[in-house]
This record gives sequence, structure tokens and C-alpha cells, in this order.
Amino acid sequence: MTQSAIPDSADSKAIVARLSQVCFSYDGGQNWALDHLSMEVHAGEHLCILGANGSGKSTLGSVLSGATAPDHGQVELMGQTVCSDTPNQGRRIDAGAYRQARRRIGMVFQNPEDQIVTTVVQDDVAFGPENLSMPRQKMLSCVPAALKQVDLQTRMNDDPTRMSGGQQQRLALAGSLAMNPGMMVLDEPGAMLDAAGRQEIQSILCQLTAQGTAVVHITHLLEQARQADRVLVLDHGCIVACGSPNQILNRQDLPALVGEPDPIPLTQSGVSNTGPKTTVGNHAIPMVKLSDVSYSFPDADSKALSHVNLELAAGQTLAIIGRNGSGKSTLARLICALAAPDSGSIRVAGLPLAGPDRPKAKHLRRQNLKLLRQRVGYVMQYPEHQLFADTVAQDIAYGPHNLGYGPEQVQHRVDDAMKLLGIGDLADRSPFDLSGGQRRLVAIAGVVACSPQLLVLDEATASLDPQACARIMTLLRVLHQRGVTIVMSTHADREALNLADQTLLLEHGETLAYGTTAEVVERYHQLLATDAAEKETTEKKADRTQDDQRPLSLLARLDPRAKLVTFLLAMFTAFAISTPAQLVLALVVTVGLFAAARAPLRSIVNSVKGFLFLMLLLALFNLLVTQTGRRLAAWGPFVLTTGGIWVAVLYACRFMLIIFLGALLVETTTPTQMTDACESLLSPLSRLGIHTNEIALVLSLALRFIPTLGREVQAIVEAQAARGGSIESGSLSQRLHAAIAITVPVFAGALRHADNLSRALDARCYEGSRQQRTHYRLLRLGRMDFLFIALMALYLLALLLHPLF
Repeated sequence: MTQSAIPDSADSKAIVARLSQVCFSYDGGQNWALDHLSMEVHAGEHLCILGANGSGKSTLGSVLSGATAPDHGQVELMGQTVCSDTPNQGRRIDAGAYRQARRRIGMVFQNPEDQIVTTVVQDDVAFGPENLSMPRQKMLSCVPAALKQVDLQTRMNDDPTRMSGGQQQRLALAGSLAMNPGMMVLDEPGAMLDAAGRQEIQSILCQLTAQGTAVVHITHLLEQARQADRVLVLDHGCIVACGSPNQILNRQDLPALVGEPDPIPLTQSGVSNTGPKTTVGNHAIPMVKLSDVSYSFPDADSKALSHVNLELAAGQTLAIIGRNGSGKSTLARLICALAAPDSGSIRVAGLPLAGPDRPKAKHLRRQNLKLLRQRVGYVMQYPEHQLFADTVAQDIAYGPHNLGYGPEQVQHRVDDAMKLLGIGDLADRSPFDLSGGQRRLVAIAGVVACSPQLLVLDEATASLDPQACARIMTLLRVLHQRGVTIVMSTHADREALNLADQTLLLEHGETLAYGTTAEVVERYHQLLATDAAEKETTEKKADRTQDDQRPLSLLARLDPRAKLVTFLLAMFTAFAISTPAQLVLALVVTVGLFAAARAPLRSIVNSVKGFLFLMLLLALFNLLVTQTGRRLAAWGPFVLTTGGIWVAVLYACRFMLIIFLGALLVETTTPTQMTDACESLLSPLSRLGIHTNEIALVLSLALRFIPTLGREVQAIVEAQAARGGSIESGSLSQRLHAAIAITVPVFAGALRHADNLSRALDARCYEGSRQQRTHYRLLRLGRMDFLFIALMALYLLALLLHPLF
């Protein structure tokens, strides 16, 4: 095996990274992810790293980026010896040298969601430059420039947590580009992107190398490797080939090096599909039928899907294609009843899931869902969200066990599914210790083991090596021959499209084309071709578009410090309301604030409806317990009095004011603005030695982390429900037991996200109190802010002084 990736001829370019005899293990040395690996990376070089899933590519990228220190060997990054094995001192890791090296290294993670640290696109891109103490004037130019490079210039004020996976990958890349690194390490940056997006990434990488930046590109796509200066192939943590693209990609043994797509005898073995066919009388009914379906995300301005119609017969295969953010994943979730449409009807596997035919009774809807889970299998876009058991074998067994199979049948199905996907050697390993591609195979095996009549796959081949892709394509062909209906979203993968009987093209949530695959793919190519011509026009309008996207309401334009202080005071003084006049005054001011904010009342009510329910219970309690005033009626021990009515109204309105003022503050103030306001207001405490910037960052990360945990809970619930778990359709006791059972995987997911967030902070050069950060956004109190503060002060004084007069 080749253990060195150092070019044979001397290279005049400076060395930006050098690894010597590097070893790394995740299990204390039982298995080596990197095994005595030596290599160099040169300035301005485009180095492409290939290898099968689990070969150590991501681990190597983590070491090169300075995010991980190896167990043995020497690592030099950006001229700094960050770790080494010395005869006298033993193992030496220089934390200061690592910090210095990371300031000049950009890293794009395999899962871009883990790299996002704020809730506003442009603020997230600015986070790295802020940590580098970049002057604000320079940030004002480099942040928009980085977003323009990845075609996100019109999304500057969006919430990145609501973006598609491909859009998040673009954002992660922009965040690294804005830091102007000397070396960029990218782990599968095009895995979730469409063809046009991958080509844009390649163009960006070419620009980087032209300006002297070293690029380390980890990928499974051989066509991307052809554009590199040098290609390195890993296998079981060792370098097995290194050379120019022509030398490597034309080798006869390349398939064996990167994962050979060997034929799999699936027709003789495997999980059979024994479920009943969906028929009515002698006429087969559609397996999937959507009629005029529309869907919007909560608080979203536009529809994720708009008036979608499709009909898929049993045994057919449908491919859903479209660019990132077109609605492919949303459509897959609707078909699996993991979300409900705003309008339209959905019928899947003969079961009405939405529309006029949907059962009105809750127990009938729950019964429908239970039947649906027996017939429909779902593979999510991110496989780590679908895995929650301790071992691979246990995770695959989860679905068959829920479907009522006996222990022997469950084991048979688990063994067959692992054999089909070629993962038998992973049976006893934790799914969370696997590579991204291996986790995807495990997720698919867990669904296949349930023998679904309908299989829904969201980007099934993303992040997979050629061998794994071939296994999945072979599996899908065999399932298709067996009569399984397949719905798969894809970025126009050629092999996947060859399987499709029909293809649906989505663009901005609308059906652009639907019919035979050849016709729809031709329309897709036309769309991509015209997109390049329209892009120039779009860029000219970008500044105006950004202005249009900024909040136009008066309240949203105010300095966040002015809102934070006055709103908190208004919420606290609500407890001082005790007269009808005070109550009327408070209600009038609150209505005025809502008018000034142009706030979407419906979405705010939806966000606080849980609190409103508690408020009504509190009002009812006060109504029946308070016995002051004139007696009106009595029901046993409960007495209704005029005093009870007043106390009930007073307490209900007090809490309503507090709840709605808090919701309005959150609605008109981004988490980033809230963080900046807190840091500014707490800044006097820094004279006492309190690190107010760290307190503010913790607040920012908490605001970012809480919704992430919410999505983690939702993903685990959906994963269990999609494989027949009782958390969705079981009895009350079963659902409570299932809800308690998810606490362990949720806790594990929280730890995983916390670790990934820590790595993201390191990659973005955050060093806490050791550094002086600059700020992309400046807080300035203007005339409108002072006027608002004065008016709110008058209101608070009137409210507090009214009882005195």
C-alpha cells in the first residue's frame, strides 16, 4: 500500500499541511480510521480525496482542518507544528498552535446543519470574520460577496434553519469563504446539491486555487475529481493511490479502490413483499394520488408546495426532481403523512390522509395511520435522524418488531436486509459511529426489512460511494420487479431516472412538468440552461430584492435594546393592573404595538396557543373560586359572583398581555439582534471582570440550539412512526411509553449536536474571552428609538400612577 501522498517531484509551492505517520482511532485502537498516514498539501493545489464509505475520508478532513488531533504522528498546519510525538516529551499537542492554524483554514462539514451557529443568513456568514477581528467595513463587503459566490445573495435575511439541505451547504461554504482562508477543506460539499449547484461549487474551487488557496475536496463523484490537480485514494485509513487525475481515474483497478459496484444476487434472497395488494373489487386503485395539494411552513411568506397533482399506480416508480428548495422533501413527507397539507386531498395505499374523505373521528384517523405505516416505508434525507437504537441490528429490527413478527422472523428479516445492503459486518456497531454513507445504508435496511408496498426515498444515494449506489439501484430494480411502488426524490441521477415510469419536476413548490421521464428531464435541462441567462438579471436586482426582504414595519426597525428594555418593563408592570381603566389602557397600547409591527396575528396566536389554554384554565379557576361581590349563581360548592368574574377577566387579561408582548418581541426581533442587545446592555459588567460577550454567545447558541433539539425530537418521532412505532397511532398508554422511550435517543442526539456545535465554533475560530471580536452589526439609537422609549415611558408612568389619582 502507498503510505505517502508526497509528490515525486519537488514542488515550488509552499506546504500548507503535512501529516507524518498519523494514526487515529474511535475505539481506543481496536480499529484505525487513519493508519500511519503521511501526506502533504500545497498552496494553490486542488487535492481531491476519494474512497469508499468508511475509508477514513471525513476523519482525514477533520485532522487537516485542525478540528481533530490524531492519536499518533506529527501534524503541521499553516506553518504550525500543532501536534507531534517527541522522544523526550511524548505526545505533545499545542493548543495555541492549533488556534493560530485554524484562523487560516476553512472547513465545510459533511452535515451543513451542524455548522450553522446563528439564525440569520448574513449574520452566520459574518460570524467567522467577527472572530478574526476583521474590520467592519471589510465585513460589509466580504459577507455579501461570499453570499453572491454561492448564489444566496437574495436570502441574506432568511433563517438558515428553515433552508433545504442544499441551501445550507451553500451557506456553510459562504461562511468559510468570508474568512479568506489559506486552505479550504470540504467534506462532500455537493452531496445535497443539484447538478447546477455542484458545477457552481466546482467553479468556486477553481477560483480559490487560482488565487493561491489550497483546496482539499472530499467527494464520491469521479467527475469532480477530474478537475483536481491531484487525486488521493483512501482505503481503511491508508493511502492506496496518489497521482494526477489521469493517472488515478484511468486505472483499471479504480472501481476496487473507491468501492466496486459488484452485482448483488437479490432475486434469490431478500425480504419478500407479502403485503396485500391495494384493490377495490377487480380494479386496482392508485397507490398515491394527490389532488390540488398546497402546503406552507409555519410563519413562511410563500408556499412550499402549491396546487400539486399526481397519480401513481401500484408497482410504478416516480422520480421527483428539482433544484434545491423546490419542495421535494416536503412532498415526500406529505405522502408519508408526516405533515398535513393546507389544502387539497391525499390518498396513499388506499387510505384517505387529507381532504373531504379523511375520517373525522380521531380513532379512525389513528387507525388509518397504523395501516399506512404497515404499507409505506420512508428513508429520510438525513439518515442520522432515522437511527436511534444502540446497534445496527437493533435499529433494523425496530420496524419488523412493531409489525408483529416473531423473534425468528424478525432476525431473518434483519439478516436479509443487511445482506441486501452489504452491511452484515456492521451488525454490532453503534449506528452513530458510522460514516454518513454507512448510516444511510442502515436506514434503508431498516425500512426494507418492513416489506413496504410503497417505498419513499429522499435523496437515497447522497454521500454514498459507487458500490453503495450500485447496491441501492440494484435493490430498487428488484423491488420494482416485485411490484413495490417507489417514490424517490433525486437530483436527476441518471441511474435513478432510468428506473422511473414517471417523473415530476418541481420549481419553487409548483409543478413545472409531469409525465414521462424523457420529456420531464428535457424540460429540467431547459430550466437549468435558461437559469444561467436569468442569473445576471437576478444579480442586478439583488440589492433591491434585499431591500424588499427587510422588515418594513416600524417596530421591526427599532433598535433591539429599546424594544427589549421597554417590552420587559411593560410585561412586568402588567402585574400592577388592577382597575378597568388600567386594563383598557394596556389593551389599547398593545393593539397599537401590534399595528406598528404589522404582525401576523394568526401565526402569533398559533405560537402561544398552549399558553392561552393554560390562561383559560386559570381564569376558570378564579371564576369559580373567588366569592367576593354579588352572588349570581351556584353549582354545589362552586359559586359565581361579580367579583369572581372581574378577577377571572383581570388575571386572564394580565397573562394575555404578557404572553402577547413577549411573542411580539420575538416576532420583530431576530435571535441575533436579541443577543447583540443583551451583550450591549450587559457590557458595563465587563468592568467587573464578567465576560459579557460569552454570556451573549451562550444566549445566541441557546436560541439556535433549542429549535435544533425540537427538530431532533420531531425527527425521532417521525422515524419511529414511519416504522410502525406506537408513538403516533397506539393507545394512550402505548403512546406515553413510546414518548418516554425517545428520551434516550433525544439525549444522545442533544450530546451529538452539542459536540458538533463545539466543532463548528472551533472551525469558525471562536476563542471566547481570549479574543477581541469585531461586530458586523452596529447598534445605534436614533430619533425613532428615543421617541418610542419616551412614549412607552409615558404609558408605564400612566399605568403605575393611575391608582394614585
